[in-house]
Amino acid sequence: MASTATADSPQNTPFTRTVVGAVRSLYPEEVADRAWDNVGLLLGNIDSNSQTALGLDATPDHKTVLLTNDLSPRVAQEAVDKKASVIVSYHPFIFRGLKSINLEDPQQRILLQLAQRNIAVYCPHTAVDAVPGGLNDWLIDIITGSTQQQGQDRSVVQPTAKPPPAGFEGSGYGRKVEFPRPVLVTDVVRRLAEGLGGLRHVMVAAPKQPEISTREVRSAAVCAGSGWDVLKDSAVDLLVTGEMTHHNALRATMEGKVVITVFHSNSERAYLKQRMQPALEAELKKVDAGAQVLVSTEDADPFVIWDVESLGAGATS
Repeated sequence: MASTATADSPQNTPFTRTVVGAVRSLYPEEVADRAWDNVGLLLGNIDSNSQTALGLDATPDHKTVLLTNDLSPRVAQEAVDKKASVIVSYHPFIFRGLKSINLEDPQQRILLQLAQRNIAVYCPHTAVDAVPGGLNDWLIDIITGSTQQQGQDRSVVQPTAKPPPAGFEGSGYGRKVEFPRPVLVTDVVRRLAEGLGGLRHVMVAAPKQPEISTREVRSAAVCAGSGWDVLKDSAVDLLVTGEMTHHNALRATMEGKVVITVFHSNSERAYLKQRMQPALEAELKKVDAGAQVLVSTEDADPFVIWDVESLGAGATS
């Protein structure tokens, strides 16, 4: 794979190569959905010898990694301010080929800013979703209130297209679970809100909304992000994902299912702090005791819920 060759290039800084190896050991690229996803080292950096050979000023190789769900201008500046050498962005900030690189496009402006500062960017995305114990298993842990090691009856919704590497058997997209006993939808909502970082609002679609407060479910399927294509054929009582279109939610409720959505990145972001940060830092410290992994404080979902009544009286024309 092209990204593998790029990441292993001796021209990347030693710390960048260490970070890439550590992320791959946790979330191998082989289990990512490469039919559409763009995972790997999307922006490399240059070691001191190569900088000297190119006539560039040498930049320090700081031993700091910044984790983020999305790579926005605010997160890019945060990486500069916190002296990160590598950004691990869950979502790829480059999905399609670029025909130009200029300052007019905000995505390309980030690319130029980070390249100037010699900051690399690695994106694992669906590899994080797919691995056992990854993002979707974490969502199941939240809605069941227990971990995979506690014997929950869970399974993959959609297996990977190719056999996963050794040690990652059972990889795939989405997860299904059978609850040991019926669970109130309201209890699932409370668990989600707490587990995802203290959300105040979630969206619920149900066949009969007036009865939702007493509705119980026996099974659920989850898929972080925009999960309809993975979840749509799941024979379960409850679907949990980040976002779903009007027509897909309508179809699900017509099939008798309850749908819970929390906004796309809200279904993903807390995983970075709760699971990825400690796992990646432990892996890095096996090689470099001085390594540290930070989680972005600038990263946030672009959507917020406004309570219109709290806006007060507006101006009238």
